[in-house]
Amino acid sequence: MAPVVVFVGTMGAGKTSIGQAVARLLGVPFADVDAIIEERAGKPIPEIFFDDGEDAFRALERSAVASSLTSFDGVLALGGGAIMHEGTRELLAAHTVVWLSVELSDAVKRVGLGAGRPMISINPRATMKYLLDQRKPLYASVATHTVATDGREIDDIAAEVVTLLK
Repeated sequence: MAPVVVFVGTMGAGKTSIGQAVARLLGVPFADVDAIIEERAGKPIPEIFFDDGEDAFRALERSAVASSLTSFDGVLALGGGAIMHEGTRELLAAHTVVWLSVELSDAVKRVGLGAGRPMISINPRATMKYLLDQRKPLYASVATHTVATDGREIDDIAAEVVTLLK
């Protein structure tokens, strides 16, 4: 058992909304690793960061990604930072991965000022730029396909992804 497709990309790229649309088109379930983490931890991600720290969150994330890659057969969306771990990148090599790319201006519009997003709670725009610059090469390294999302409608992007999967 393995996901039909795994979405990666920065916050604001549309991994959840596009992933849900692709799952509907394919008639398969959708799962978001961030939601899996919150369910397992019994609290929201900002609380995990605040109470336990980023290292604890990343350990939960690695576990959730690894188990989902072997036990889930739908559309899977990873958190924006999941690809930072080399072991996760290695696990993704065996899967169809779509990098939903987005430029900073669109990502900022979609995410806003980062309410509920602990990685960008201080100086959101500068932090998002830093994270995007840091992570772009890693997203590219795991991607089977890259789909630009800037200025596009969810349904159009989802249709493109489904076409790529055929």
